[in-house]
Amino acid sequence: MSIWDALTGRKSSSQQSSSSTPSSAPTPAPADTFTPAPFNPQDAQGVDSFLKSSAFADPSLLHPLAGLDKDSLEYLSLEDSALSDLPGAQSAIPSRGFSDDLCYGTGITYLTALSIGGAWGLQEGLRRSAGQPPKLRLNSVLNAVTRRGPFLGNSAGVVAIAYNCFNSGIGYVRGKHDSANSIAAGALSGMLFKSTRGLRPMLISGGIVASVAAAWAITKKVFLSEGSEHERHI
Repeated sequence: MSIWDALTGRKSSSQQSSSSTPSSAPTPAPADTFTPAPFNPQDAQGVDSFLKSSAFADPSLLHPLAGLDKDSLEYLSLEDSALSDLPGAQSAIPSRGFSDDLCYGTGITYLTALSIGGAWGLQEGLRRSAGQPPKLRLNSVLNAVTRRGPFLGNSAGVVAIAYNCFNSGIGYVRGKHDSANSIAAGALSGMLFKSTRGLRPMLISGGIVASVAAAWAITKKVFLSEGSEHERHI
């Protein structure tokens, strides 16, 4: 190695050949001693053997009601709220109090009035569009139905909300539900609905709603009393 090679860091050809000689020697490959076993179709495992070892081998165990007949079943026992125990609070639908009466009463009243209003608009649209082309007649019927149906349904829904509020309040104060509560609640809710129109519309509206409430109270009393007497005989 010369001085110039030592300063520049170059290596001589003899050193390069000597260093490359051992790397060029081939390394022996590792011997593969693995020998696969011969395939036997009779020993092959299918899906059935896999499912037998699973906890859900029986499909009936996946049913939500599986295991209800076992004493070791653990579950949460959730009791429903007790039904209203006020005298006369029983209705056509089992009620737990003010919230149930408000939901059921308002919903049924709204849907009933919406249906009646739709029928009213249907006959009005057909009557007004007599003799017109089919497209104009269909347009007239749709306009009448969408005008009368929501108007009657929304009005009856508002009256039903006020009626249930008044009826529940009067029943809470008096400690019982009877026909007088329904009639008084109907009169108050009808008067409140037309309270911005003057005294005469208030009285007319109160009388109409009170009459409907009285008819409902009589119907409920007749049918529920017959049902309770029948259950007692049974």
